[in-house]
Amino acid sequence: MTQLSLRGTYNSLSQRLAGWTPEDLLALAARFGIGATFWLSGRTKVDGLLHVTDGAVELFRDEFRLPLIPPDIAAHMAAYAEHLFPLLLFLGLFTRFAALALLGMTLVIQVFVYPDAWPTHLSWAAVFLYLIRHGAGRASLDQLLRLR
Repeated sequence: MTQLSLRGTYNSLSQRLAGWTPEDLLALAARFGIGATFWLSGRTKVDGLLHVTDGAVELFRDEFRLPLIPPDIAAHMAAYAEHLFPLLLFLGLFTRFAALALLGMTLVIQVFVYPDAWPTHLSWAAVFLYLIRHGAGRASLDQLLRLR
């Protein structure tokens, strides 16, 4: 098999594979996959609907230690953000904004909390960058409301 025919075969197979993974399915999977990661993290910080636990505040006091933000405020901000922005992702509403907000949160986690966890944070960032670039897809409120 010549190099030219190998390239043609590869390109043909690649095109077929790309057809099996529609853009809207990728967006939906990205929204729910990364949204669930942050939603579940947010649920560990609250009891009931949105009551931030003492344990969450202690976590920010003892382990996370963000500069310039008191632990009780940081715990509340994180808990609320980890509920609001994933919910927006699940709905596909203001998707680019929600992805940008969680990308910012990921950067804070990377720089100030777990700097050695860069492979995980990079994989989260890749999903957020995809959503910021491509949006929520057709199965979304963004599409229904004609929001870019």
